[in-house]
Amino acid sequence: MKSLLLATAALATFAAAPAFAQDSVGSIGVSYANTDVDVAGLSADGDIGTISANFALPVTADWTVTLDGTFAYVFEGDPDVDDSSVSGRVHASRQFGNVRVAGFAGGAEAFDEQLWSFGGTVQSYMDKVTLTGSLAYETIESADADIWTLGGDAAYYVNPDFRLNAGAGWTTIDAGGLDSDGWQANVGGEYRLAGTNMSVTANYTHAEFNDFDIAADTVMLGLRFSFGGDLQTRERSGADLGRTAAGIGALAGAF
Repeated sequence: MKSLLLATAALATFAAAPAFAQDSVGSIGVSYANTDVDVAGLSADGDIGTISANFALPVTADWTVTLDGTFAYVFEGDPDVDDSSVSGRVHASRQFGNVRVAGFAGGAEAFDEQLWSFGGTVQSYMDKVTLTGSLAYETIESADADIWTLGGDAAYYVNPDFRLNAGAGWTTIDAGGLDSDGWQANVGGEYRLAGTNMSVTANYTHAEFNDFDIAADTVMLGLRFSFGGDLQTRERSGADLGRTAAGIGALAGAF
């Protein structure tokens, strides 16, 4: 039942985005990612396709509700394991001048495991720069696990339709007395094609769990359709809060 509710929430995000296009700001996108994983000197790679959507719906002049959802599929995965996963989050935020403060809650299901996530995000908007800090607490339903992630992101707008970004995160996991730390760093960008609502996206992420001698490198390419304004307007509306929200997904997603 919980998996069904999570899947329904994610699909509702996809379905609702076009319906709210006239009153909100957001985007819908598809992407392809290749991940190269190294475990104690042994390497493997995999391919993942995703469909994602996000939109921000203003409630009052200062308050906004943001929804984001993702459906992911692992190509050529284990035939005995579900190759698909869904995730979704709800963000409630308030803007104080050039600063947005948000709280979020959500979940993800992958490989028959259920993860729940709660946290907060703070964004500061400057002329061409957006700085983001985020903290998340997560737990895996089938395990006695406490997961904390602290993340940061800096976005620079060459112009309102061309964003370059870089971020980093640190994760600590306490699962049944077993402690482990991990970290990730990424660089990427998005460019909206002139005269269209379509943009191309690219991202590179490196992630490590040093205690388990695991490292992963992920390269992602994608296309997005935006509504409600240019890329900088989209971020300042709160629609892109999901891009910078902290969570183990930013780290474990690379694996």
